[in-house]
Amino acid sequence: MRPEMHDLSERLSELGVTKSALLFKLFLPMLFLLMVLLVAITYLLLKGTVVWGVNIPVAWGFAIINFVWWVGIGHAGTFISAVLLLARQEWRSSINRLAESMTLFAVACAGLFPLLHMGRPWLAYWLLPYPNDMTLIPQYRSPLVWDAFAVTTYLTVSVIFWYVGLIPDLAIAREKTNSKAKQIIFGILSLGFSGEAREWLIFKKASLLLALVATPLVVSVHTVVSLDFASAGVSGWHSPIFPPFFVIGAIYSGFAMVICLLILLRHRFRVEDIITERHIEKSAKLMLMSGTLVTFFYITEFFMVWYGEEYYEVVNLVHKATGEKAWAFWSMLFCNSVVIQLLWVPKFRRNEKMLFIISILVLIGMWMERYMIVITSLMDAYLPSGVGNYSPTVWDWLLFLGTFGLFGLGMLLVIRFLPFIPITEVKECKEDF
Repeated sequence: MRPEMHDLSERLSELGVTKSALLFKLFLPMLFLLMVLLVAITYLLLKGTVVWGVNIPVAWGFAIINFVWWVGIGHAGTFISAVLLLARQEWRSSINRLAESMTLFAVACAGLFPLLHMGRPWLAYWLLPYPNDMTLIPQYRSPLVWDAFAVTTYLTVSVIFWYVGLIPDLAIAREKTNSKAKQIIFGILSLGFSGEAREWLIFKKASLLLALVATPLVVSVHTVVSLDFASAGVSGWHSPIFPPFFVIGAIYSGFAMVICLLILLRHRFRVEDIITERHIEKSAKLMLMSGTLVTFFYITEFFMVWYGEEYYEVVNLVHKATGEKAWAFWSMLFCNSVVIQLLWVPKFRRNEKMLFIISILVLIGMWMERYMIVITSLMDAYLPSGVGNYSPTVWDWLLFLGTFGLFGLGMLLVIRFLPFIPITEVKECKEDF
């Protein structure tokens, strides 16, 4: 049965408070990983990018791989919040706040890597068209400038969308708390929202307008990221299939992360009646849909390489499947195209342990895909003198693992201090949980 509205408000507004002990246990390992990230960044700034495994011809390494992977994870938040809102899918109400928060910290993790890959991140403002005496403008033909505009636009719209959706819940938190300091803080953050009919009308219009703005970003941001590769004349990259391929792959990995978070939090916070099996299964269906499309793009890419008979493209594909990095190629196919087929069976979609394992494998598979795309293509140059190899260093791995601390710590802070389940949207949802 659906809980009473008053009791529901009390439960959702106090979730982070009542589970503080649990959150503190998770806080320490995330804080440790964040310290690892800070140490890795500090050492990198002191020594330079020589501490990474990048070389010639593999000038792009873990930094670009992890950038594309984290940006992809952030796509599910915008998809759930904006696209499903416009599609009038009410089941999104229980999970959209979690997905939106995930987007913010995933994009924050992604944004670190292009800055650090510059070698001199303190000069990052050169990428922006700021007023200056020499009237210099950014080099708009540089993929780094494209990424800077794409990521900053995506992060800005995502933050605004996330904050606007929070306003009614912040007003509820203002009324529920007994702390004078919290009342002042929540009162300022809620912008004086009092729940009048006129305010609700403005809120609904603002949400729809922001959804209309955010929806094209689902396509545009990862399209821009894919053009970093497609616009280069490197074998294995120069293909018009990359933009839709990257967009669908981003949604695929994003839903895998959302499912992992939903399964972890659902039982820990005892909200099984709010985040139900129905929400988990619908998310699994969307992951299955995107996974099937990713598999279709794999088949299309392999077919076009065979049909086109372009010598260097064929050599590149054969090297991916049989060369020293073949483990990444076959791991990608297994995790992204084989394992996901289990979700055609309803009992696997409803089995949370199995679904959690599948989602983790999908995240691993999508990382392997980025590794395979970036590394193996750069290893195969057109001239024998440009052929090389790549091996990540311990600092590559520490920087990557450290971003999980930034992501996890940010999510814990949101869960602890803000309603991670939208109170007002769940209460007004017409469908049963």
